[in-house]
Amino acid sequence: MIPVGQALTWQQFKPHERAGVSSVVMMVALLAPACSPAIGGLLVETCGWRWIFFATLPVAVLTLLLAYRWLNVASTTMASARLLHLPLLTDRLLRFAMIVYLCVPGMFIGISVVGMFYLQNVAQLSPAAAGSLMLPWSIASFVAIMLTGRYFNRLGPRPLIIVGCLLQAAGILLLTNVTPATSHRVLMMIFALMGAGGSLCSSTAQSGAFLTIARWDMPEASALWNLNRQLSFFLGATLLTLLLNALQRVMSLEVAYRWTFIAAAGITLLPLIYAVCLNNRQALLCLKKERP
Repeated sequence: MIPVGQALTWQQFKPHERAGVSSVVMMVALLAPACSPAIGGLLVETCGWRWIFFATLPVAVLTLLLAYRWLNVASTTMASARLLHLPLLTDRLLRFAMIVYLCVPGMFIGISVVGMFYLQNVAQLSPAAAGSLMLPWSIASFVAIMLTGRYFNRLGPRPLIIVGCLLQAAGILLLTNVTPATSHRVLMMIFALMGAGGSLCSSTAQSGAFLTIARWDMPEASALWNLNRQLSFFLGATLLTLLLNALQRVMSLEVAYRWTFIAAAGITLLPLIYAVCLNNRQALLCLKKERP
């Protein structure tokens, strides 16, 4: 659903308009991590755990009705086609955006898995207190996405990616100093840094990924992009979990967590190498050419 919907939407807008569209889409997507825990908890408490599996049905039905109402399909054509168009990876902006997603949002997903155990088992936070840290993350993400929509066409992808990588890496490194005595305000600041940095990178990467992709290649580029997006979430969580398990065998649990966080921060900074080599001026020229 996501690749088809993304390709369908992106084809309706010119490259210089896609940063704003991307911001709107990502702000809607941001509602899921912000609202789902509260809605899920309410459903479990009032209706029972089985109702969690029925919660998506109203949304699915609404989507089906809107698609029937808004999408005008005159005819359908069945034809064979390649599964993935790998030559599209020669596009530098698409390739750069995919690397950013692997290293930044991917690492945050890993941190959100490993870090929650760290906060509860080592820093001795309650599950409710640890879960509440997603609120400052969501607020900072919202601000970062809005800033991307406003400044992407003016600054281009490079400065936004650099700032985003530095912010998330700083937040991850600050986790290494968290103890049971750490105040909740400090933890909120740490998650706000990760939210701002991660969302600045993810929204910028999504805005720039298809900047130089031809309109007729958009469906296949969208498929590649979303495949990489799902892989980044899986690989980030898997890599940090495996690293933590390996480090626990040779050092204490607390030290193993700290070195895992340091490794995650280092991987978060890897896109900076590619950002320095990115032709930001060419991206800005491409945006200006598309403007009326």
